[in-house]
Amino acid sequence: MLYIGAATILLSSCIAMTKDNLKARLAYSTVSQLSYIVVGALLASSIASAGAALHIATQAVGKITLFFCAGAILVAAHKKEISDMVGLGRKMPITFIAFTIGAISIIGLPPMAGTWSKWYLMVGALEADKLIIVAVLMISSLLNIAYLLPIPIKAFFNTQPEGAEPWSWSQTKEAPLHILIALTVTSIGCLVLFFYPQPLIDLINLIPGVSTKMGEG
Repeated sequence: MLYIGAATILLSSCIAMTKDNLKARLAYSTVSQLSYIVVGALLASSIASAGAALHIATQAVGKITLFFCAGAILVAAHKKEISDMVGLGRKMPITFIAFTIGAISIIGLPPMAGTWSKWYLMVGALEADKLIIVAVLMISSLLNIAYLLPIPIKAFFNTQPEGAEPWSWSQTKEAPLHILIALTVTSIGCLVLFFYPQPLIDLINLIPGVSTKMGEG
C-alpha cells in the first residue's frame, strides 16, 4: 500500500503535466497531494503521521487558492486552457500573484505553508528508513515545479500576441471583488501558516501516537 501511494504521487503529477485545461491539471495535482497524506499515514512513524495531518491543512489552503484563481480566470477572461493564458497576468495581476503564492505552497518552498508538512513527511520517511519515499517526495516536488510554475510565468513574462496593446493599469480586468477577497485571504493563509504554524502543530500533537518530535509517539 505504501508503494502504491508513492507511485500515485508520481503518476498523478506526470498526468497533470500533460493537461492543458487548468482545472484538470489542478485536479490531478490534488490526487497527488492527497497521496502524500496516505503515504504519511502508511509510514507508521509518529512524525510522518504528524506531517500527513499537517498536509491536510497546508494542501487545503494552497489548493483552494489555486482553484479560486482558476475560477477568477474563467469569470473574468473566460479562459480554461493554460495555452490561452499568455500575457493574462498583466490584465489580472492580483489573481496571478495569488496563484503564484498557492503554487509555491504546493511545491513546498518557503516562505509558504507547504514547507512544513513536506519537511515532516521527509523526516518521517527518514525515521522509518524509507529512503525511496524521500526520493519520491523530492521528485514529486520537482514535478510540482514543472506543472505549476510555468502557468504564472506564461501569464506574466511570455510575449503577448502580435499587435496587442502595451499593458497599462487601465486595461486591468480582474474578477469581481468578492472573488478577489476570497483568493487574497487564502493566499495570505499560505504565508501565515508558514510563520505561525504552532497552533496547528500543537493540535496535531494532541493526537495519540502522533508527534512532531523525533523518536516520540
